[in-house]
Amino acid sequence: MSQDTLRLRVHRITPEAEGIRSYELVSPEGASLPAFEAGAHVDVQVPGGFTRQYSLCNDPAERHRYVIAVQKDAGGRGGSRAMHEQVHEGDELTVGPPRCAFPLMYARGYVLVGGGIGITPLVSMAHALRRQGAPWHLHYCTRSPERTAFRELLTSPAFAGHVTLHHDLGDPARRLDLKALLTRRPGGHRVYCCGPAPLMRAVREATQHHEWPREKVHFEAFSADGVGAVGTEAEQEFQVVVRSSGATYPVPPGNSVLQVLRENGMRVPSDCEAGSCGACLTRVLEGEPEHRDTFLSEARRAARCDMLVCVSRARSRQLVLDL
Repeated sequence: MSQDTLRLRVHRITPEAEGIRSYELVSPEGASLPAFEAGAHVDVQVPGGFTRQYSLCNDPAERHRYVIAVQKDAGGRGGSRAMHEQVHEGDELTVGPPRCAFPLMYARGYVLVGGGIGITPLVSMAHALRRQGAPWHLHYCTRSPERTAFRELLTSPAFAGHVTLHHDLGDPARRLDLKALLTRRPGGHRVYCCGPAPLMRAVREATQHHEWPREKVHFEAFSADGVGAVGTEAEQEFQVVVRSSGATYPVPPGNSVLQVLRENGMRVPSDCEAGSCGACLTRVLEGEPEHRDTFLSEARRAARCDMLVCVSRARSRQLVLDL
């Protein structure tokens, strides 16, 4: 195994819920794997030439395996289908070393809120918090028990009293009342949330309503929609200019630069489309980008010379891109 990538064997594939499978990855030689922290993810090279980011959902104390979970998305771009349909026990996958853009920071207590497949980084956090002995509670929102990943683990004695499952059965009126949940703001507590965009937007609105300190509320987004849902400011329309042609296109709220460029016939490389892989990195010639990615370092953000067009927007009224 090189320092940059790991070649790991799929030791076990387990159905975790309707449309969700977990994959236990181990070293073919039985070697220890690089350590990871709760909230970390790995890049997985999926059959078909895809690279996808998956959160590690096992206990960070474990060094003999990585566990990821994948939800099959029939309307996706093919990565999850390839994992479900083409990857089998005994296969080997190329995996990047663990990276963490969603770290579990010190607090006196924790409120974890997950939805759907967004439970994955929170399971790893639950393992870590159980060992630490810090006060914590996980609220997991799904449509039904059958669509609840890791249900057996989360309802086991190890997590008794720390996990509440919420099933709305497709009825909006049965959804978790986040404003009521977050009405108390205990000193020194943090909120961690990962899930679909509507859930994260509701958590953002609830924490703002109850005046939780912004730095105490943390999100992990799996898509451009999710990144936009947890933005602290309302999105404004701006103009993007393509240097090579001089063409100018409006980027309205709710649309990414990447979407707008594609709609106008431009081919821009991309992969994860969630701001974490860097495939769509584009040089900015004029204007000030609003960085929403987890890929660029703070120094590169401060330089304002490039941006990830899949998720980032503009602080200025216009961006001129080197395309």
